[in-house]
Amino acid sequence: MSFDTLEKTLGFGFKNQNLVKMAFIHRSYLNEAKENLESNERLEFLGDSILSFLVSKFLYTTYPHLPEGELTSLRSAIVKTKTLSQIASDLSLGTLLKLSKGEIASNGRENPSILADTFEALLGAIFLDQGLPKAEMAIKKFLLPQLTEIIALKAYKDAKSSLQEIIQEKTRSSPVYKVLQEKGPDHAKTFTIGVFLGDELLGKGVGKSKQEGEQMAAAVALEAWAKR
Repeated sequence: MSFDTLEKTLGFGFKNQNLVKMAFIHRSYLNEAKENLESNERLEFLGDSILSFLVSKFLYTTYPHLPEGELTSLRSAIVKTKTLSQIASDLSLGTLLKLSKGEIASNGRENPSILADTFEALLGAIFLDQGLPKAEMAIKKFLLPQLTEIIALKAYKDAKSSLQEIIQEKTRSSPVYKVLQEKGPDHAKTFTIGVFLGDELLGKGVGKSKQEGEQMAAAVALEAWAKR
């Protein structure tokens, strides 16, 4: 795919071509590049924040009756690496990546983490070049259609089970949930729950019950874990 094709897919052209090209420069490529280049890591950082904000805004306005815990779980399911990498793959973003020979040899163009990071970097470039409305348009066009499937499959439900599965697979340990704070009278109590891996706090959640707080904490932890 060419950058012209990418612009046609997005529905607009970039004013700063160097900016959009930077979104596809993986850090591994810098060691082999003859020219002085910057990797896409800073754009990825920016795009990650914009993505979280715009998805949060969409969910907040679209689902006014959903509690905070479910909104967090939904957002986590939308912005996780698996979802972002699938969109990047569908858009053929991997074909535009600048990678080291080693990364290319290890199939880096299809690496889910690299693809997800590239999508976020592209979003950061869109924001800087075109402004927030175009970034929001891109998210609604390519990302939010996934929401229908996520809700239909209830992929955002039971974040605790998803977190348990991921952590056991990666570390052979299990997350532990602890009550960090209880507030309010007995009939309207709220619980702040922390989920830990050893001494590391993976996420915090607040709920009207311990179970709801645990689910929210797990959703926050899943979102953070996906960025590792």
